[in-house]
Amino acid sequence: MAEEKLFAGHAVRRIRRAYGLTQGIMAETLAISPSYLNLIERNQRPLTATLLLKLAQSYDFDPRTLTGTTPGGGVEAIRRRLSDPMFADLAVDRAQVEEWIAASPDAAEAFARAFDRLSGGSHGEASVAAGGAQIEPEAIASARREIERWRNHFADLDAQAETLADELRLANADLYGAITERLRVKHQLSIRILPFDVMPDRLRRLDLHARQLQLSELLDPASRTFAAALQLGMLEAKAEIDALVAGASFTERAAERLYRRHLSSYFAAAVMMPYDRFLRACEATGYDIMLLQRRFGAGFEQVAHRLTTLQRVGQRGLPFFMLRIDKAGQSSKRYAGASGSPLVATDRRCPLWHVHNVFARPGTLLPHLVELEDGSRWFTLSRAVHPQTAVSGGVEAEFAICLGLDAKLAAPLASARGMDLKNGGATGIGLGCSACTRPECPQRSAPPTGRVLVFNERERGMSPFNFDKLA
Repeated sequence: MAEEKLFAGHAVRRIRRAYGLTQGIMAETLAISPSYLNLIERNQRPLTATLLLKLAQSYDFDPRTLTGTTPGGGVEAIRRRLSDPMFADLAVDRAQVEEWIAASPDAAEAFARAFDRLSGGSHGEASVAAGGAQIEPEAIASARREIERWRNHFADLDAQAETLADELRLANADLYGAITERLRVKHQLSIRILPFDVMPDRLRRLDLHARQLQLSELLDPASRTFAAALQLGMLEAKAEIDALVAGASFTERAAERLYRRHLSSYFAAAVMMPYDRFLRACEATGYDIMLLQRRFGAGFEQVAHRLTTLQRVGQRGLPFFMLRIDKAGQSSKRYAGASGSPLVATDRRCPLWHVHNVFARPGTLLPHLVELEDGSRWFTLSRAVHPQTAVSGGVEAEFAICLGLDAKLAAPLASARGMDLKNGGATGIGLGCSACTRPECPQRSAPPTGRVLVFNERERGMSPFNFDKLA
């Protein structure tokens, strides 16, 4: 609380209304004036540590829920939605958005969800394509919303994983060997590596009858360690994971299972890359991903995901986002973390972004400085990866992993050395053609939504679509 101010007026108001209290009665309980409580609810005053403690003692709620994102993802996320051409004549400014979120948080959240669903996901969560088919199933969207509510940082899991990792290091310098021994001694589980022809359709299987964790020979050493740590976490961090899942209050079983799987994977990564040691290594190496892979015996995707989680209070890393997409541009993983980047929120991407180029350059890490239409600059690093699932004659999966952060924060990165992040040449990109209004883009595949097409038979511009500059 001493590091950053906590504005959670919408959450305080929700608690008060749930108990049917007036501001005067709640203020009396908290030993503050009604006018001060009114300022807190309107996000004009932050919650102090003392008030947060009084709220937790007086009302039945988890204080950690107050640190989640604001309705609709916050002011900037709502403003991105309102930048759609259909709202161009309304001129809704930032102050109005702030007042709306403060006065009617549930209405702001309802607007955000409805807009995202109808707009095809260009600005936010679950989405629907033009024909009405849902791009991101609601279960996946629900699980992702909960992950982003925590900014993909789970302090309790990190703390327990760090303690466990220290114990394992004392037992054996080889992490995989230490986990194997702990599973055998403490949980009576052995690890067995099976040939592909014995286990052709699985990478990992828990056989409780034989008391074995069976792993496919297709897994490389980093993936074997991760699978073993995952199983250990499911056994030793069960209480903490159960509490987080219960606190999410999912209405769908699928969303609950997806969230639980994410938390188990989070714990496994935290055992392999303990928070304090990993962050110190990041800062010492300039967040050099290749060095981090070797130092912690992890894969590229594992390190990339871990970088999005470094949000411990008083010991924060750089606020990275991460995307995993296939050759068709479909995302199977996306974590905004604390970056707040619109590049993660959208289901549409710009073909000028180098994340699409890595498939033709396997093993190459591509840095790219990009600039969005609002003038914000982002530094990204992309690389193609191949999961260990293919055998001779089979389909070999391939994905592009993209890490990124605000260019203003990218100077410490080894990959950004020598680059002029503020004034240097940046590639102008958009959030997909239908949301981009750059007029002369030769790569454009569709006109912006809501813009009137302009035709002139006597000339042709750089873009195949000419459109009215005004909505």
